[in-house]
Amino acid sequence: MRYRRLGKTGLMASEIGFGGEWLERHEESESVALIEYAYEKGINIIDCWMSDPKSRDIIGRAIRAYRDKWYVQGHIGSTYQNGQYVRSRDLKYVCPAFEDLLRRLDTDYIDLGMIHYIDTPEDWNDSMNGEYIEYVRELHDKGIIRHIGISTHNPEIGKLAAETGFIEMIMFSINPAFDMRPPTEDIDDLFVGYDNALSGIDMKRAELYRLCEERDVGITVMKPFFGGRLFNKEQSPFGVVFTPAQLIHYCLTRPGVSSVLCGYDTKEQIDAAVYYEDASDDEKDYASVIASAPLHSYSGQCTYCGHCKPCPMDIDIAMVNKFYDLAAAQATVPESVREHYKSLAHTASECIGCGGCETRCPFGVAVADRMAETAKLFGC
Repeated sequence: MRYRRLGKTGLMASEIGFGGEWLERHEESESVALIEYAYEKGINIIDCWMSDPKSRDIIGRAIRAYRDKWYVQGHIGSTYQNGQYVRSRDLKYVCPAFEDLLRRLDTDYIDLGMIHYIDTPEDWNDSMNGEYIEYVRELHDKGIIRHIGISTHNPEIGKLAAETGFIEMIMFSINPAFDMRPPTEDIDDLFVGYDNALSGIDMKRAELYRLCEERDVGITVMKPFFGGRLFNKEQSPFGVVFTPAQLIHYCLTRPGVSSVLCGYDTKEQIDAAVYYEDASDDEKDYASVIASAPLHSYSGQCTYCGHCKPCPMDIDIAMVNKFYDLAAAQATVPESVREHYKSLAHTASECIGCGGCETRCPFGVAVADRMAETAKLFGC
């Protein structure tokens, strides 16, 4: 298992994580064994947005012996009322629910205290002004939550969060299908309405990824498999089937992403996700799948897939393009981006314009032109 720094939190999270929302489907002992198996495979980050007692008890039992080795995303505002989940900012529900989380997880701290599920400007404004956010900050000041995060499906809310300075990481929904959709305040809209004119990565989402990379705000990914739809040709908006390794690689090539939190029902599903760590470049290759799909239009967009390799000058073209996109979106090049670019072993100025990379690019990117633009932008 490889580990990535989760932004400014400094936590080294496993590239493959554990999304816990399916735990309650199974017998408690089975789900406990599933989490323990994930730990054996090197997974060290788990999300617990669920408010139901069963899911929380399962996670508590499973991580108890290795609590200091696990990073827990615990959500503040996910409450259990009258036997069902309710999202709330009312402290008469929020406080007991968070205290219940600590008790059932048998811990006195949460690594990543998540501002739970904000998708609308109204909810953002209400949550950021008043007793709810004061409670979150109090938990942080006391060390009960080590870092402050947020979960959202809306890139515009994600951008607001990244700009606060005190929110250190974001849990965001990422997959190739979602990336083609504009911002929405209703998560259900992301699952419907695809037509025959898929339009490439939405600029609001691309902007969020760039901002998180620039501000050192880590991203953990939810819904990487589009609810399983991308494993089914009839349900996939691309009209083709992806593999877990391809979808995980897609997520991990987005700027700012540290860990992909997959949902699991079986050990075999964990194995399929963790296999990513040993998969070949061909097995990770999502770009060819998208490019050959009957329904897509990524033409001209670099997706950082690395298909352009090898370069005779050993330039990491995907990384150069990524830093170019990060910088070109700003009025001036951020110093953090400039320093990361300059730390590359080979920069764009070394491009000899041979064009070999362009013959391999599935999306027709004019790589040589971008190398020239990048060299001009960064001065090397």
